[in-house]
Amino acid sequence: MPLYDVQSFYFFKKLEAQSLFSIRAWLMLKAEFFSVSGLVILGEEGLNTTLAARNSEQLDLLVKEIQQFFEQPTFDIKKSTSDKAPFRKFVVKIRDEIVTLGRPDVVPLGSHRHLSPEEWHKLIEQKDVVVIDTRNDYEYEIGTFEKAIDLNMKEFTEFSDKIKTLNTDKEKPHLIFCTGGIRCEKAIYEMEEQGYKNVYQLEGGILNYMEKFPEGHFKGECFVFDSRVALNKDLKPSTLYSLCPQCGEVGSIEIDCKKCDEPTKLCKKCHKIALDKPEYHTCSKNCRHHYSLNPTQKGPQQKQFYHR
Repeated sequence: MPLYDVQSFYFFKKLEAQSLFSIRAWLMLKAEFFSVSGLVILGEEGLNTTLAARNSEQLDLLVKEIQQFFEQPTFDIKKSTSDKAPFRKFVVKIRDEIVTLGRPDVVPLGSHRHLSPEEWHKLIEQKDVVVIDTRNDYEYEIGTFEKAIDLNMKEFTEFSDKIKTLNTDKEKPHLIFCTGGIRCEKAIYEMEEQGYKNVYQLEGGILNYMEKFPEGHFKGECFVFDSRVALNKDLKPSTLYSLCPQCGEVGSIEIDCKKCDEPTKLCKKCHKIALDKPEYHTCSKNCRHHYSLNPTQKGPQQKQFYHR
């Protein structure tokens, strides 16, 4: 059985700037009390989080307290599992935006042109729709919807400029999607400001869709911002990808560590570097260091934990 239950959710709600630090303190105390790890992005516009715990009941209790504290009777929760700790600890980061478009003036409140997974599943099959992936290029690479346009973004702050050069018929239906829905909440307003007349967003994102349609139109795996790296169609941790031990990016090229013989996976960039620098052909930065000191001597595994 999976060791950890994972829940992801967000909500937009106007919060006072001066209250954010006291809210962070409250969240830290509650997470410690319920033995929950995770990452919370907190701002004047609301909260965005992924939480994990060994005890599902404790996690449910914390989520319920968050709902009550912020007076959010309902919000969409994406649930999944993990065989290992998705997070090393509990962290709360205070930011200008809970999802960084570079538009703190855009604060979505309420549902705006959401499509349920069932509605999305039918509409995406039509020929005259334009499908846009609002995620980053490395996310697109490991999985996306059929016929989705890749905007070739390194980060979401590029979205506004990328849409300006999209050059599609602004009268056509445009379907946009992301991992859990939050990026689209802002992206849809940006597109409408740029003159797109019929933009719709996938409610709950890819994770919500895959829960309803594991054999549907999403192909590949869905990148997530924790140590699992990606989830497969059954919302289980990926067996194809892991974090590159050299740089922390998505790794898929299998190697055996030259220092300790431990199998690991490098990203394309670091695998290419390893062709000229064999110390990169290792399972951790620690092993890389010890291999550099003595390339001919094998040694015990020197692992490290990446937190995204």
